[in-house]
Amino acid sequence: MNASNASNATNATNAVNGNDTGAPRVLVGYSPDERGDDALALAALLARTMDAPLTAAHVHPPPWPTPGPGAVDAEWVAYLRGQADEALRRAAARLGELGVPERAVDLRVHAHRSSGRGLLQVAAEAGAGLIVAGSAPRGRRGRVAIGSTADQLLHGSPVPVMLAPRGYAAHPPKRFARMTVAYWRHRDGEGPLTAAAALADRLGVELRLLTLVLRPPGLAAKFRVPGGVLDRQLAQAEEDLRYAAGMFGGGTPVERLTAVGTDIAKTLGTVDMLHGEVLACLSSREGPLRKVFLGETSGKIVRAAPCPVLLLPRGAAAPTVGEKAQVR
Repeated sequence: MNASNASNATNATNAVNGNDTGAPRVLVGYSPDERGDDALALAALLARTMDAPLTAAHVHPPPWPTPGPGAVDAEWVAYLRGQADEALRRAAARLGELGVPERAVDLRVHAHRSSGRGLLQVAAEAGAGLIVAGSAPRGRRGRVAIGSTADQLLHGSPVPVMLAPRGYAAHPPKRFARMTVAYWRHRDGEGPLTAAAALADRLGVELRLLTLVLRPPGLAAKFRVPGGVLDRQLAQAEEDLRYAAGMFGGGTPVERLTAVGTDIAKTLGTVDMLHGEVLACLSSREGPLRKVFLGETSGKIVRAAPCPVLLLPRGAAAPTVGEKAQVR
């Protein structure tokens, strides 16, 4: 399969028009290292489960902005292309091992000084409905560390972003088990919640709604006063969860869970998570509409999650199949 830039125009057309399954196109950003392998493992599981088209992209630095001697520029460009082509050959081979044949994968090379912004441009060209990336290499195993690439995706992507925790490729699940949505009621939250439910349905898993209630500072659990601040917080959380669950009509009951603790990481650590769990999180209400925007609370949840994390754009469901996200 040709991974050169010259084939991008044809590939973009096929990416938009060739999706006969109705599933959103999955775009995975690949680098030839551990985080790239983690991202491929998650993207392959998504593509297989949803029978979704898959694009694997490698973003490399552009040529020098200031022209130099012709021979030097030509050698540098050839080097970049060679490295990119080799990276995508490795990606295609690994995807084949993961059950996604090479003929089913759209391979793309893209030049951009910023890997995150470059992936957003590829997503727009390919009509991707979901972007998958790996954790920064400095993070702890089993957790997500937000590096520069993920940071750019999580502050401006017009489509959902899913991050694989470090080491995910070592023991990937055979199937997804459940989707838990970290939910707090706010304006513009209904669209993302509907998008999460739609994705859970495509993955064939049940949906669980989770609200984390943080105990007021200085209030020990044994000194909890009936009818006090904490009880009022819990009552409001239960009301909000009932409201959210009611959005799904009278179909399959949606599990609701409230967890209480002193901080987000410790509280989330008390919640059972299955092998194959996905934790979905809403974008900050302070962010722009129809974009992913990682706020303070959602950022803490992402870093504490022991499973892949899905970040949903504020105020909008995922783009329909074939719809191109607008990236500037």
